[in-house]
Amino acid sequence: MGWEVKQHGGSVLTLLTPEPTGGFYKDSGVEAFIRKFGYPDRSGRADRINFGGIYRFGLAQKLTGLTLTLEGFDSENGKITDVDGGISLLTSDGIVAAKWDFSGMLKHWSRKHRNAVYVRSKSRNAPAKQYSFLKDVKLAEGTSPLHLLKAISAGKVYYDPGIKLENASSTNGTTKRRSQFRVTAKNLSDLYDSVTSIDVTKT
Repeated sequence: MGWEVKQHGGSVLTLLTPEPTGGFYKDSGVEAFIRKFGYPDRSGRADRINFGGIYRFGLAQKLTGLTLTLEGFDSENGKITDVDGGISLLTSDGIVAAKWDFSGMLKHWSRKHRNAVYVRSKSRNAPAKQYSFLKDVKLAEGTSPLHLLKAISAGKVYYDPGIKLENASSTNGTTKRRSQFRVTAKNLSDLYDSVTSIDVTKT
């Protein structure tokens, strides 16, 4: 039985970092996506457009107006009804801004998360970038694609992008891509058959 080690720095854990496989993002590219759905940097950094915010199932995000949906998944009964469906960001009039096909997302989830060790860490930047690992770890065992989709539909797993376009007024603007699905540590048990906390100094 193989274990995947997941390092995290606090109470919020990053689960997956997939690029969209469909929608406007895929068809037109990340720069066009940011220009269409993004917003000026809110901290005053000039010439920068961001695409961020928290996206939970069924709720329109106030900065972008996009809503995270599950196409082809019956959230009431916890069943996939269309294998060609996916996780999507939709506009108010139903245009698919970005989509993650079930096939790729769920295959990756099953392979990387079936048995996982979540290790908390701390970091510092001086005198150099350094990390230390804390003694308490979580052993997470047994999962399936339905665990993930149910947690998304319940608002436990959410989309938290950090996508940006710098030098936006230039024809040579610089983009940064960071799509990530996240969960708080307290909701980790929704994704697995069992989650056990262990003090590694006592094993």
